[in-house]
Amino acid sequence: MLQPPVIVLMTDFGLEDAFVGVMKGVIASIRRDARVIDLTHAISAQNVRQAAFHLERSIGYFPDETIFVCVVDPGVGTARRAIGVEAGPYRFIAPDNGLLTPIFERWPDARCHELTNAAYQLPNKSATFHGRDLFSPAAAHIAAGVPLAAFGPAIDVAECAKMKMFRNRPLEDGYGWQGEIITTDHFGNLITTLEGSMVSDGGVWTVTVGNAPPLPIVRTYGEVETGHPLAYTGSSGMIEIAIRNGNASAELGVGEGDAVVVRRG
Repeated sequence: MLQPPVIVLMTDFGLEDAFVGVMKGVIASIRRDARVIDLTHAISAQNVRQAAFHLERSIGYFPDETIFVCVVDPGVGTARRAIGVEAGPYRFIAPDNGLLTPIFERWPDARCHELTNAAYQLPNKSATFHGRDLFSPAAAHIAAGVPLAAFGPAIDVAECAKMKMFRNRPLEDGYGWQGEIITTDHFGNLITTLEGSMVSDGGVWTVTVGNAPPLPIVRTYGEVETGHPLAYTGSSGMIEIAIRNGNASAELGVGEGDAVVVRRG
């Protein structure tokens, strides 16, 4: 049986306002049977790099042909381009502001087109809500079978905006790495740029952040007492820092961009 198209939304809009609901309404007006999934609308405001991280870590859990609409767009209404991309088995609709950097790194043979064809946009386009007027219609029309080439001129992926992603630095003594906090989740857990695979050799590793003492790396929260901090490999595959039944960001006084060190021994 033919499955309905899947459209995934990721924004920094939050859910207090009507923005996300209106985007879904636009999609439903064009392709009523599309399955619309909210990846997250809690990206930190204008934080393109954080959005790129969450996108890169999430796409593999979605079926082939999924269309990702990524609207974290501090340059909305400016000369920045709006683009549609076919990469691997997926399609992406986003501003050309570096958000798709990990997509271009994974699929350097991706095809990209600028979204300029007014036939696939809402009329009287707002200067500040392209999520409604440009990105959502584009996704819905792609879901309805419109080929990417119909949306506008082709762009060489090499000309698309790229940004510096997270790079961990080896410690001078060679016994670990320094990274940073990428984001804080709903529970106050701190997600780092350090891969769990870095500490999977069976050795004894600790994590240091802020003024906290070196933290043991354990498998799960129940391995420390309530109220104690810990480090572990989270569901994203990254090393995370938490306080059992507490808020690590608030209690340790650290957050996005702060340095974190993982050390052996």
